[in-house]
Amino acid sequence: MSATALAPRALYEEVAERLRQRIFHRELEPGSWIDELKIAEELGISRTPLREALKVLAAEGLVTMKVRRGAYVTEVSEKDLADVYHLLALLESDAAGVVAQRATDAELAGLQALHDELEAAATDRDRFFALNEQFHMRLLEIADNRWRDQMVADLRKVMKLNRHHSLFKTGRISESLAEHRAIVQALTQRDPLLAAHRMREHFRSGLEAAV
Repeated sequence: MSATALAPRALYEEVAERLRQRIFHRELEPGSWIDELKIAEELGISRTPLREALKVLAAEGLVTMKVRRGAYVTEVSEKDLADVYHLLALLESDAAGVVAQRATDAELAGLQALHDELEAAATDRDRFFALNEQFHMRLLEIADNRWRDQMVADLRKVMKLNRHHSLFKTGRISESLAEHRAIVQALTQRDPLLAAHRMREHFRSGLEAAV
């Protein structure tokens, strides 16, 4: 078995995570065919756990299975992105309203601290992207609805197929930071309607930059 071989515990889940990260980092490009034999050899595994992993990724929308042609990394159309952003705007604006009403002072302070880190990472796209997602996921965690959390997590996986694309648009990072400042301000003012509105606007702007 090779040096990169995987432990037998939850093997297909480990394989799915390896492939997921390859997709997110564009090592496997959207639309590209997934060479099962090559990947199985690289990971030192049989094709059985690999195929189980591909089923997981297909359920997440990251992989498309084609009859008699195998698995391909999903290509996201403009309509796909618009649909994903629309649903995320609905779900996360609702969460923002809940947080504005129910969050403790300590929880709001934690969101402010995450935003401060985001401001400091403006020149580092990889760190900015990670902190941006961390901020959104923390807000959802505070809102405390596991069904919404699961839906958002799945939608964000599809959104990551377009990872970083919007951040390369001139001025988008500074715009995103301004939008986050406005969201945090509405949260700290404990204004649920304003917080929800500003979150929707944040996703509207994000979609405009992504397409």
